[in-house]
Amino acid sequence: MKVTVLGAAGGIGQALTLLLKNQLPVNSILSLYDIAPITPGIAVDLSHIPTSVKVKGFTGKDIMPTLYGSDIVLIAAGVARKPGLDRNDLFKFNASIICNLVTQIIKICPETLIAIITNPINSTVAIAAEVLKKAGVYNKNKLFGITTLDSIRSNTFVAKLKDKQPQNITVPVIGGHSGLTILPLLSQIPNIIFTEEEITNLTKSIQNAGTEVVKAKAGGGSATLSMGEAAARFTLSLVYALQGASNIIEYAYVDATEKDGKYKYAPFFAQPILLDKDGIAERKDLGILSSYEQEILQKMLKVLNKDIALGKDYVNSLFL
Repeated sequence: MKVTVLGAAGGIGQALTLLLKNQLPVNSILSLYDIAPITPGIAVDLSHIPTSVKVKGFTGKDIMPTLYGSDIVLIAAGVARKPGLDRNDLFKFNASIICNLVTQIIKICPETLIAIITNPINSTVAIAAEVLKKAGVYNKNKLFGITTLDSIRSNTFVAKLKDKQPQNITVPVIGGHSGLTILPLLSQIPNIIFTEEEITNLTKSIQNAGTEVVKAKAGGGSATLSMGEAAARFTLSLVYALQGASNIIEYAYVDATEKDGKYKYAPFFAQPILLDKDGIAERKDLGILSSYEQEILQKMLKVLNKDIALGKDYVNSLFL
């Protein structure tokens, strides 16, 4: 099993690669790339950790050696959020980075699973999809936007409020990965009852959690450690599914279009998916939403569809 991390020298990348070095299956290969010249050194540093996972680090303009034989490619490269910037402000910085990296992936390992961490995910996943489509290699079951961070934050916040153990809480989170588009389905948590005030406050806290971290770091970065944990969890689910494990269900931001080209909410949507050795085996139903959740869902769609269109339009403008 070969897992490649693009943007491995950043805050998320280093946290993620440390977790993967310790948790990937025996004899896996962890391949690191970043334009930062310290990347080979990060690989050497990780290689001293006593696990059987082999680590290789690459830097410079030639990304090709990093990608050969990759089963999964994780994209964490790009500019991080800073105070005063929201995820949409990152678009102008990160759109071209996603385009370039996906173009390189197409040349070397077009059949790989691609999981995107780089914000704004609402748009960057759409960018990746359009680039893959232009090259004629798009498989909507092999492209993911990692939104697991919204889930683990939700688990943590609910557990704190209700004096529970967070590892015993599972909160479904649907929609997108920024602000209003993040919708935790608090009504679907078994055996926990909330007041209307708790639901409103929790939902807002979860939606604004990323901004809370940015402000707390006072210009020193965004959510890197928690995002590294979230990305590692999702990556391991992909790994286990590729190895043949069954009944692996995750929530991720994926292509939601059906065979007739129609979609229920938006072309891309965070939803429950069943994973298998080919990527997404099934897009599962959202379940029953409360009236409050249905209201938030309808409010978010305009924003989410606008974010998706921004990504598509960016790629199409490059091919004019």
